[in-house]
Formats: sequence, structure tokens, C-alpha cells
Amino acid sequence: MTQSPEPLEGTPLIAPSSTEHPLYEPVVEACRSVYDPEIPVNIYDLGLVYTIDIDSENAVRVIMTLTAPGCPVAGEMPGWVADAIEPLEGVKHVDVELTWEPPWGMDMMSDEARLELGFM
Repeated sequence: MTQSPEPLEGTPLIAPSSTEHPLYEPVVEACRSVYDPEIPVNIYDLGLVYTIDIDSENAVRVIMTLTAPGCPVAGEMPGWVADAIEPLEGVKHVDVELTWEPPWGMDMMSDEARLELGFM
């Protein structure tokens, strides 16, 4: 049995987002319209969206996680995210991928989310 190689030192755990792409901000806003039903904060400010990758053809790939692997909406959340992004003008295709690496932690929440949830 071969083990997967350890990530190279300096390799980011979370792939970078296409922050310079003109569709990046609209996609972020679309992600902010999706909420975890158990938490009154949107998935973006919760830190559940790890990567928003937009290619030159305007295909959007979102890599996200959930607060816990046993999250009751695990099967539905990617569809909610895709449904929020697909109607944006210019978006060609949306692919939402769930990952558990790195695991989500409260330190990934925005200050707004921490305030909303009473952690500040």
C-alpha cells in the first residue's frame, strides 16, 4: 500500500482564489447568500469556502468544506452554492467540490461571523 506523499513544505493547504478575475466579487456575494441552516451566518463569512477558481472561459470551481463531516446538509450544500452562482451573468459552468482538508475551525470565520455568533 503506497502512502500519499506529504505536502511539500510551503505548499498552501488551500489553493489560491482567482481574486483578480472580474467575476470573483459577484461569486463571493453569491456565496454570501448561502447559509448553513444551523448557523445564522453565511458560508463565506463562516470560512467554509476555501477556493474560488475562475478560468479564462468563466468556468467557476469552488472548493469548500462544512463545519463537520456529519453535517445534515452535506449532500445538499454544494447544490445550493452552485444554484447561487450559476445565474450570475457571464458564468459558463459551476463545479462545487467538498473537501475535508484542512478541517474547518472557528479560526476560519470572519470577524463579522464571530461577532454575529457572540465569539467577540
